[in-house]
Amino acid sequence: MSDDPHDGLLVIDTHVDIPWPEGPSPFEDGPRCVDLPKLKRGRVSAVCFAAYIPQGRRDEAGHEAATARARAMLASIAAMAQGDAGGMLALSAAGVEAAFAAGRPGIIPAIENGYAIGKNMALLDAFAATGIRYMTLTHNGHNEIADAAIALPMLGDEVEEYGGLSDFGQDVVARMNELGVLVDVSHASKKTMMQAVRRSRTPVVATHSCVRALCDHKRNLDDEQLEMLAGTGGLAQITIVSNFLRPQARAMDLTVEDIVDHVDYAVKRMGIDHVGIGTDFDGGGGVRGYMNAAQTPNLTAALARRGYGREEIAKIWGGNFLRLMRKAEDVAQERLAAAD
Repeated sequence: MSDDPHDGLLVIDTHVDIPWPEGPSPFEDGPRCVDLPKLKRGRVSAVCFAAYIPQGRRDEAGHEAATARARAMLASIAAMAQGDAGGMLALSAAGVEAAFAAGRPGIIPAIENGYAIGKNMALLDAFAATGIRYMTLTHNGHNEIADAAIALPMLGDEVEEYGGLSDFGQDVVARMNELGVLVDVSHASKKTMMQAVRRSRTPVVATHSCVRALCDHKRNLDDEQLEMLAGTGGLAQITIVSNFLRPQARAMDLTVEDIVDHVDYAVKRMGIDHVGIGTDFDGGGGVRGYMNAAQTPNLTAALARRGYGREEIAKIWGGNFLRLMRKAEDVAQERLAAAD
């Protein structure tokens, strides 16, 4: 048995951005926090790469531009799985395990911000058909689906617009369940998050959020939210963005120990089965000693120092998210079976 706690782990980072529209090649070890060589050096088994759509105007032109951007970004994410130097598209829990067995990084596509579908449910179906495994309901700024945690007055936002999910948003959550797409509540307002948890037949996930008791930021999850996620089988994936970890902190002010503080709190409040990691690398994530995917073993070592055993670390680093992927697949299959 290796003394390295990272050795042989199936590691899933549930939220990474890609540079856009122009960026360094993902196939070369370059300035990106996450590229394929760094994933291999850091022994990261799979990554949810998010097609991030910044919130814009909610008119026809804005929605068309958002949809076009999402399509182009998802094509770029899929292209990371091309050729011998690439990863493997992992569009299911079994796909993630197959990539792990093959020793190639699993590429899991996702959408960050339901603005990508505008008010058109058919677009959700189309994106699901391309293989997205989750969609973040909002980013900063309200959209047609729901209220965000952070309103954007420059777009005409009030503090809240719907008091949580819109009527359309209620239908979106239900349709995501039917399609096997996980509901991501990072960036959503507390009311949105609570309503999404109640509405969803599949446990929901916050793919990149921290603990509000340790850092009072609108983007973070308070104790009531953590407990509601745990009580419904959901997940809080701790992110490593400095000012979500500690108020007004910079990356160089923090270390992996600050990340583990948030993991510890969430585990004590929720239980080991409901906590994971979503770095938000290339979207602002990073602390001293963990600034890119190649340094992932540093966080694993910190978890081990804090007293987490092999089985617990395996749950945090991927087992819990795989469980949610399987649950989403099961719920979608139940619907198909009922329709036959």
